[in-house]
Amino acid sequence: MAITRRRHKYYSRVRYLIPVISYISSVLLLLFIFLSFFAPSTVHNDRLHHSQHYFSISGGAYDRDIWSSINAQSYYGCSNASSKFAKAEDITHPNRYLAIATSGGLNQQRTGITDAVVAARILNATLVVPELDKRSFWKDDSNFEDIFNVDWFISYLAEDVKIIKELPPKRGQIWTPSHMRVPRKCNEGCYIKRLLPVLLKKHAVLLSKFDYRLSNRLKTDLQKLRCRVNYHALKFTDPILEMGAKLVERMRIRSKHYIALHLRFEPDMLAFSGCYYGGGDEEKRELSKLRRRWKTLHKSNPDKGRRQGRCPLTPEEVGLMLRALGYGRETYVYVASGEVYRGEETLAPLKALFPYFYCKETLAMKEELEPFSAFSSRMAALDFIVCDASDVFVTNNNGNMAKILAGRRRYFGHKPTIRPNARKLYKLFLNRANMTWGEFASNVRTYQRGFMGDPEEMRPGRGEFHEYPTACVCEDSTAKAKMGSGPPKLGTVSVPDKRNVDVVVKDQNLDYERDWSDSEYDDTSNQQQNDSYNETSLDEELELDELLSD
Repeated sequence: MAITRRRHKYYSRVRYLIPVISYISSVLLLLFIFLSFFAPSTVHNDRLHHSQHYFSISGGAYDRDIWSSINAQSYYGCSNASSKFAKAEDITHPNRYLAIATSGGLNQQRTGITDAVVAARILNATLVVPELDKRSFWKDDSNFEDIFNVDWFISYLAEDVKIIKELPPKRGQIWTPSHMRVPRKCNEGCYIKRLLPVLLKKHAVLLSKFDYRLSNRLKTDLQKLRCRVNYHALKFTDPILEMGAKLVERMRIRSKHYIALHLRFEPDMLAFSGCYYGGGDEEKRELSKLRRRWKTLHKSNPDKGRRQGRCPLTPEEVGLMLRALGYGRETYVYVASGEVYRGEETLAPLKALFPYFYCKETLAMKEELEPFSAFSSRMAALDFIVCDASDVFVTNNNGNMAKILAGRRRYFGHKPTIRPNARKLYKLFLNRANMTWGEFASNVRTYQRGFMGDPEEMRPGRGEFHEYPTACVCEDSTAKAKMGSGPPKLGTVSVPDKRNVDVVVKDQNLDYERDWSDSEYDDTSNQQQNDSYNETSLDEELELDELLSD
């Protein structure tokens, strides 16, 4: 009987214990499912915390916000003229007119317009509203006033340079100016030596194929004039501004933050560059066929070009770089691009990494774009606006749009601007299959230090002025002191008044570093090189610039 009672008691305990075990097991199972649901995807081996806005730089002891630049609040644009810069009415000579004919696409023409104002100031001449290129690779017959607000342009610069819409008649007849060209990167002395005698004799000169015809190295007041033209006087027409604002608004409705990617991967561009992207014999045949249009091109070494960082990143490589920098699948991306080589096949990997993928054609109805779609420069202007308004701007190239936007974004608050360190990233992309995602991402972050648009990247006298407008970026010493940072790297001011300050800027006349981004546009600092200038080389340069510019 005693044994029977013990067995009964044991089975009773077991009977009550089974539901408890079942309950605990169910809770554990649900917890496991919950954790699995929110764990990073194993498909992409993505170990980044996409919901966070911070990442740790490998080898460094700091974190950074991926949507802003470090110390950006301590710097601001400062392009006001100094008290020594005379008014236009006091220095402009009568009967001395300068006209220019620009070259290339929208942004290449923008550099020409900006520099033309400075050239007119150097010559104490009246500037005729620039003539836009209608015969270039881009085939756009727009006039200045179709793209830019011409009245604003003239009035804003009235104290700096006298500007008129057209040459006055000469003895009751149309005045045909004398045609000339100047060397690339012609400095102040070069303009005075070459042009002034002709102006004094002919009174009106037209400079043709005018792009990158002004040196990076000028007096501070002339550099600041460049900034006033580029960042303030050149304002798009109202129809372009209004359509651009709609596109920006539609991106903002979808997401608080967005990246703008300027993607250059057109067949002609790739053919001209001589780069190879692993497409086998078919790719080589296709690009070689296109390459034959330039009869003077020398044979290229595609692998060498990639190793030296002279080839644009592929769309997939740009996507991998961005993911490694902390931008997750949920990031919204606006893409400004022309015809992409092999189209959707090439874009598919990028869209897989960033499925929220937009362009002006997907944000706007066909009817809305109709007034712009037949004009490449006006379509480029819309892309310019959306890219400029983005939280982060990324480029896979070093064309004119990339340079101008980089400079503009530095001037207006150092919004993050990412340009790939292509030379170092090349080996990383080549070997990415042999490393973990964590190793790959860590290396990308290390290599990209100094290529993210932060203030400390700007070294006076280095690179293109349109990309690094150091004479026009000042440091607020008070804000800097509050942050407890190191000594100033750029111009310094003793007062935080951002409206009208004279700035002490480091000497701009430094030797330029040769770098992958500036290979086509190094300064001709030697006057003897200027004197050896010839028309044939200019024509070859023009075709290159038109192809690679925007």
